[in-house]
Amino acid sequence: MNALTLPRLPWPLPALLAWLTGWALFLALRGLPGAAPLAPLLATLAAALWAWPAQSTWRRLIVAGGFPLSALGSGLATGMPAWAWLLPLALLALTYPLRAWGDAPLFPTPIDALADLPRHARLPGQGQGEGACVLDAGCGLGHGLRALQRAWPAAHVEGIEWSWPLRLAAGWRCRFARVRQGDMWRHDWSGYDLVYLFQRPESMRRALAKAERQMAPGTWLASLAFEVPGARPHAVLKRQGAHTVWVYRIGENADLGSMPGRSGR
Repeated sequence: MNALTLPRLPWPLPALLAWLTGWALFLALRGLPGAAPLAPLLATLAAALWAWPAQSTWRRLIVAGGFPLSALGSGLATGMPAWAWLLPLALLALTYPLRAWGDAPLFPTPIDALADLPRHARLPGQGQGEGACVLDAGCGLGHGLRALQRAWPAAHVEGIEWSWPLRLAAGWRCRFARVRQGDMWRHDWSGYDLVYLFQRPESMRRALAKAERQMAPGTWLASLAFEVPGARPHAVLKRQGAHTVWVYRIGENADLGSMPGRSGR
């Protein structure tokens, strides 16, 4: 288990542990000279760590937001300076900046989500992806990078992520990959044999249009969970209890490449 992975526990145990963790650290730091102003920030961060393994957005919000809301409502935190409660919000803005809100929230790719993809998206090399170059567009903490490496162990894996903290975390967790900070929509996708996304429904048509304009015919775009409306998938991979993977071969929907693209997020 890596440093950023916590055990998945039955609900609502993660929420209870998160709130207890936050309160225990808050009360401990509140009584230490010089540490009181940082108590809300450190306690909120400690509680929020339990939110990463949660299986839905609402559960993540409940886990991460339980401690700060309960602390504010209890009145015990009224002695804290107002700026101390702004620190968690500033950290959130740094980790997930406003410019990135138009793309997908932070959802991890399951490690085996792309296990069947090599049988349908043929890359250069002898099954291991030797000489192939694949991109995780919007790589977050690097879960998709790991899934890509597991699917093609010998491929050159790259990731691009707008958030600096997430880019640094992904680079540290996935040292086998080249991870850079940048805008996935402005980044040139030419030269890649496959681009992988775990985005959102509203951005999928734009993603395939970009792929059709920039990528070579016969290369691939793979999307976890979300299809491209009106496009013809090359394959649809369904596994019991897992997200569907939609596979598009570049050139099979060339008419989408003429769509006007927007720059930026």
